[in-house]
Amino acid sequence: MTSAPHVRALAKRLLPRTLRSQLTVGLVALLAFACVAVGATTVIALDGFLVRRLDQQLAASAGRFAVSLEHEARPDADNRPDTRGQSEGTFGARLLRGTPTQAAVVRRQTDATVPLTATDRRALAGLPTDGTGHGIRLSALGRYRVNAVVGDDGDVLITGLPLHPVEETVHRLEAVETAVFGGALVVTGVLGALWVRLSLRPLRRVTATAASVAELPLASGEVAMPAPVPMADPRTEVGQVGTALNRLLGHVGNALERRQASEERLRHFAADASHELRTPVANVRGHAELALRRKGPVPGEVRRALERIQAESERMSRLVDDLLLLARIDAGRALERKPVDLTRLVLDATDDARAAGPDHRWLLDLPQTAVTVSGDEHRLHQVIGNLLANARTHTPAGTEVTVQLVSGEQGTRLTVSDDGPGIPEELRPEVFGRFVRADYSRSRTAGSTGLGLAIVQAVVIAHGGTVTVTSRPGGTAFEVAFPPDPSDAG
Repeated sequence: MTSAPHVRALAKRLLPRTLRSQLTVGLVALLAFACVAVGATTVIALDGFLVRRLDQQLAASAGRFAVSLEHEARPDADNRPDTRGQSEGTFGARLLRGTPTQAAVVRRQTDATVPLTATDRRALAGLPTDGTGHGIRLSALGRYRVNAVVGDDGDVLITGLPLHPVEETVHRLEAVETAVFGGALVVTGVLGALWVRLSLRPLRRVTATAASVAELPLASGEVAMPAPVPMADPRTEVGQVGTALNRLLGHVGNALERRQASEERLRHFAADASHELRTPVANVRGHAELALRRKGPVPGEVRRALERIQAESERMSRLVDDLLLLARIDAGRALERKPVDLTRLVLDATDDARAAGPDHRWLLDLPQTAVTVSGDEHRLHQVIGNLLANARTHTPAGTEVTVQLVSGEQGTRLTVSDDGPGIPEELRPEVFGRFVRADYSRSRTAGSTGLGLAIVQAVVIAHGGTVTVTSRPGGTAFEVAFPPDPSDAG
């Protein structure tokens, strides 16, 4: 037995979903309802009309056939079978004291005795003698329309006409209506679907424009807004929706232009500030190094101060260089494109990381043949170095860090994974943001600028690739995917 939730789920799946199908189904359903109403009304009206005609014929016959049965023992000019003038199938019966004594039906200008069952006798005996028509079913003849009158001898005379012609006419009308109305529903469904489709064409343009806007990368960068929706009649609902969408597109376009202008100003400021800071930072660093090389005794407090100045100036230099790189990438400055041996870069970067973090375990999983990609060698080396530095800096001593490189028809994939404590869940969505640092688990150590992963993402995207991170306690993996090199196709 099908449960109620399953029935509701099935009904929900069968119900039309689109506006076009709903309008078409609604139109056909209304027409079907109208056809059923018209058909039922005409069938009932015709059936009633034909039955009334039978009642009129019965009243006009005045029970002549039943009267003839009353004196069949003495036939005369009024009761001879060939002169009764009754139509084929006329039924007659005579009841005396509630018991049928004779029952006959006209067959080919003569009368034939009709056998009556007990049910037939009870039905005939129960007819009111009011001279009006009543429906009855006789076992040997079928459905009849009969009336009963009181005879001259105190008996009851019953005359009837068959309902078969009426039923046949009504059934023929029903068949004709079913065929006509069925064809009308099919034609209306097809033409209605075409008309609804044509009427909703402006709405499809609105939908297509809205879908194209939904696919645009609105978060950053310059965005080319789609053309406005062609104006429809504003007096229609579709025209009103199109007008509202065009106004919305205008507001969104203005907001995006202002955002783009603000981003451009911010990029220019970051680039200019970074460029201008490089020289004074380099001067501060140089003077600190020069002071530390000075021969002769230097007070301990002064030496410590100079060492701090040198360390912070070095960190400041890295920060300025990182900001300048991000500003240039954000501005769309093209990176160098040439074949790069990614396997060699991984080996070199891992050697550097092993030297900087001897307390970690560094593992390599590389293919037998060298993997080559098209890109900027220096920036790709920086991507690998930043990922390894991130794993080294934010995991405790003894952590195992694995670098895996895989190349195939789908492109090249570089994965840097570790078995450290993992990234806090609330930090994962913004781990590639700028100046993002965790307060615990992967806390920042000295020298970190908070831009390493941001540079990784910017450089990878500039190469047409993607970078993702998956993390849980005991395992974190950064995966960089580069698309296939078009030059290798074919």
